[in-house]
Amino acid sequence: MGEAAKPENERRKFRAIKGTRDILPPATDLWNWFEKTARGVMESYNFAEIRTPIFEETSLFARAVGFATDVVSKEMYTFEMFELRELEYLGHLRSEIWSAEQRYKADDPGEVVTSLSRFLALANQALDEGKLARTPENQTALKELREQLNFFAQEARVSGDELLSWHWEDTGLALAEVDLGDSLTLRPEATASVVRAYIEHGMQMLPGDAKLYYIGPMFRRERPQKGRYRQFYQIGAEVLGTSDAPAIDAELIQMLTDLLERCQIEKYTLLINSIGCAECRPKYVDLLRAELLKPDIFSKLGADSQRRVETNPLRVMDSKLPEEQAIIEKLPKISEHLCEECRTHYEKLKRELTLREVPFTESPRLVRGLDYYMRTTFEITSPILGAQNALCGGGRYDGLVEMLGGPKGIKGIGFALGEDRFIDAIEEARKVRATRPLDIFIAWMGEGAYPTAVRLAHVLRVEKHRVELPAGEMKFRKALERADKLGARYVLIIGDDEIASDMLTIKRLADGVQEKISEEALVDFFRPPVLTKEGPGS
Repeated sequence: MGEAAKPENERRKFRAIKGTRDILPPATDLWNWFEKTARGVMESYNFAEIRTPIFEETSLFARAVGFATDVVSKEMYTFEMFELRELEYLGHLRSEIWSAEQRYKADDPGEVVTSLSRFLALANQALDEGKLARTPENQTALKELREQLNFFAQEARVSGDELLSWHWEDTGLALAEVDLGDSLTLRPEATASVVRAYIEHGMQMLPGDAKLYYIGPMFRRERPQKGRYRQFYQIGAEVLGTSDAPAIDAELIQMLTDLLERCQIEKYTLLINSIGCAECRPKYVDLLRAELLKPDIFSKLGADSQRRVETNPLRVMDSKLPEEQAIIEKLPKISEHLCEECRTHYEKLKRELTLREVPFTESPRLVRGLDYYMRTTFEITSPILGAQNALCGGGRYDGLVEMLGGPKGIKGIGFALGEDRFIDAIEEARKVRATRPLDIFIAWMGEGAYPTAVRLAHVLRVEKHRVELPAGEMKFRKALERADKLGARYVLIIGDDEIASDMLTIKRLADGVQEKISEEALVDFFRPPVLTKEGPGS
């Protein structure tokens, strides 16, 4: 029996995929209001919108976000398009090597060595047979993989199952650089895409800093929870240029606080910190790792934090596990180990925020775990969101443009906020009424009234009123009931009497008052717009 012939109760019912959701009216009114408000705030600071593709080369995110991060190693939606079956098998083998279980939890390091050896053997065979392009990039990547294989083979003999997992960053990047065909990833974040576009289009040649903002969907395969989805929406802004002046950082942060005020979110805290630079941070990281490796501390850490001690100890400071908080509070603070330049930059940032009357709280444990982040980091939290209280965050990433092949000396700072969570905060604050009701319902009766109803509906819509024009004639009582259910403010009545007298009838549903006006006075009757005093929705 075909699908169309099945009884109604046996047909498949399609639903939104787990971790995604439909945003329906009237909720979309609030989303549209928030996005319009955000655009207005950012454009008042002379930011311009940039729109990048929702998918990019996988290696862009592997390099920019960091191969060892959960985002790249576990959460990205990646699809590969192979021209040859042999390359398709290599792609599957690469994915197996990338798996977190093999990387960090392999019982036998020999399995890793075997998989990597197999990949190299097949890749070199494909290279010799002309199935894999003999490009400098592929040859360099395979050479790097051979060096990593030698390292892991030696480590397996010497250390048993104690793999030095930080070497997987180089291994993972080398694997990503092997061009097996198009490996594409739905963007898990937008900063990498913005920087790629900045480099590709030579935007460093434009006068002044490039001040860019974006609005759009991102994708991460993580466990769905309140305010967090697998397809989620972000609004972010980036400043790219030759200056790292603290005033740039402060103005970006001030722009965010302006947006919070427009959204009437009064309960929030701005947290700031400095995580140093390439001069002082490595020394602090070594100190932090040594402290975390002390047996009485390491044994009390969870599995994720224990792994991060080797891969990136700064990420341990990000832990939200309650049982680790007491440990983290006693760890060395990076603010106490800044070089003179970073300390000066941080002090100037605090003065700039004070000048702008932006209240802040210093948070020594606020870090960004990726290598290209430096100096300023910040986060805004709000208690109205409960345990998952982060509204947005950002930081300075002066090394990213050069890391992705761009010109030297370009500095950058940016932030991203999750729209889903921000909308939750606006709703919890209950001070924004963004739902725009129906302005006018046109009740027309009789074929002679229909042309006039169509014409006047267009006139009112040009004036930016929300108008409902029934496609078919309705009895007067039914038209009033429909208008009331739709929440209309006014009913414009057009019948035989109105056509004969050249006078229209307007009924205000709030109190039932009716009055007659001429067609010429119709536009003036609804000006200024009926929503003027109803709040942000206008």
